Amino acid sequence: MSGYYIYLISSLPVLHFGTKPPFGMEKFFSMCAGLISSDDLEALKSSLKDDGEDRYHDFETALRNELVKIRAQRKHLDASKYLRRDGYADGWISHIASGAYRNPSVIDREKMLDLDRWRFLDELSIGHYFDMDILMIYARKLSILEKWERVRTADAPKLLEEALTA
Repeated sequence: MSGYYIYLISSLPVLHFGTKPPFGMEKFFSMCAGLISSDDLEALKSSLKDDGEDRYHDFETALRNELVKIRAQRKHLDASKYLRRDGYADGWISHIASGAYRNPSVIDREKMLDLDRWRFLDELSIGHYFDMDILMIYARKLSILEKWERVRTADAPKLLEEALTA
């Protein structure tokens, strides 16, 4: 933990899963820019990349590996060549993956997975209030909200037409 950011964190609006994001990621970074060090800002930006080395990335890798195993089993393929580095193995992660995979709607399946990602982030935030870790968790939650805002505001007929002409 590089800093203790009471003012910044207490001024951020609370995020709720399924709601419209209060602002975009770029605005979030610009809000942080004047209040945290440039090294911490770079660490915050890089924490959103898929190749991190922390508990959230381990969870994400384990979840994706479980989804790969389910898909490979369904197609009678060897999953081992598609798996990423080991996350951490836990029975509840396979339960999350299998529960989501059973949902026939692709969009609802993804929503279920993101809700479980959100819950995991909530667990990670326990004991963190005004530190860099909570900023990283906030950024990840904001990215989930931004993703669903893009889905909500997408022009479905245009996307369908583009897909059919491609």
